[in-house]
Amino acid sequence: MQVRSAVIPAAGLGTRFLPATKAVPKELFPIGDQPAIQNVIDEALGAGIDHIVIVSSRSKPAVEAYFEPNDELVEALEEKGKSDTAARLRSIGRDWRVSIVYQDDPKGLGHAVGCARDAVGDEPFAVLLPDELMASSSLLAQMNGVCASTGGSVVAVTEVPRDQVSSYGVIDPSGELSPDGVIPVKDLVEKPSVNEAPSNFIVTGRYVLTADAWGEIEALQPGRGGELQLTDALRAQAARAPFHAVASDVGRYDTGNPLGFLTASIQLGLSNPELAAPLREFLRNLDV
Repeated sequence: MQVRSAVIPAAGLGTRFLPATKAVPKELFPIGDQPAIQNVIDEALGAGIDHIVIVSSRSKPAVEAYFEPNDELVEALEEKGKSDTAARLRSIGRDWRVSIVYQDDPKGLGHAVGCARDAVGDEPFAVLLPDELMASSSLLAQMNGVCASTGGSVVAVTEVPRDQVSSYGVIDPSGELSPDGVIPVKDLVEKPSVNEAPSNFIVTGRYVLTADAWGEIEALQPGRGGELQLTDALRAQAARAPFHAVASDVGRYDTGNPLGFLTASIQLGLSNPELAAPLREFLRNLDV
C-alpha cells in the first residue's frame, strides 16, 4: 500500500490569470524563486513519493520544457560561478521520476486524473491539485499512512464556518473526529445548502486513493456541469469500502485566483530563510 506516485492535474488554461497565461502556464508562475508547481512536487517528495505524473495540455509546452535537462544552461551557470543555481537545475527529476501525460479533451477533474492511469499503474496514488499549496508535507504523509493502515482512500479536509459550505464538497462523517484528526466517511456531498450540509468539513485539494479508484473513474458519467467529477468516483468508493478524511491545521494557500496567488507568495516568502528578513522589512516600511 505504499504510495509512490502523485498525479498533478495541470491542463487548465488559467483563464483567471489572462492575459499572462496566454504565454506562461500558471503552474510556472514564481513563488519566491521557483515555480508554483515545484512547491507541490516538493510536498510530494517530502511525503516519500518518488514518481510525479503531470497531466498537462499540448497547448502548454513550457510545462514539459521545465522538466527537460538543459546541459548548456547548467554549464553556463557553472562558468559564471553560479554553482548553487546549477545544482538546483540538475536536481529537477534527478532523484525522482516525472511522467507527462496529456488531457487533450478536458472533461473535468475525474477525466484529468483518469488520463494518468497508464503512467501510475494499478497501485495507490496521490492527487495534488496545484491551485493549493501546503506549508509542509506532513498532511500528505499522514494521509499516506491512513491509506496504508485502513486499506481505503483518504481525502484532506478543513473545517470552515457553516455559512461557507455551499461553495465546496463536504464530507458526511460516519464517526467522530479522532485525536489525530482522522474522520471515517460514509459519503461526500457536492456544494450542499447550508441547511442540508452533513458537516462543515470541506474537501481540499489533496487525495490519496486506492487502486480500485481507477475503475470508478473509468465508469464515471457526466455530472455537474456535464463534466466527469472526481467526487462521484469517491462517493462510489465510500459506499462500499473504508474511506477516511484527515483534518489538519497545516498551512494552506489557495492560488486559484490572482489575489490568492499574491498573498500566498508573500506568506511563503516570509517562511523562506533567504527572503524573510528583507521582505518583512519591505512590508513594515510600506506606505499604504
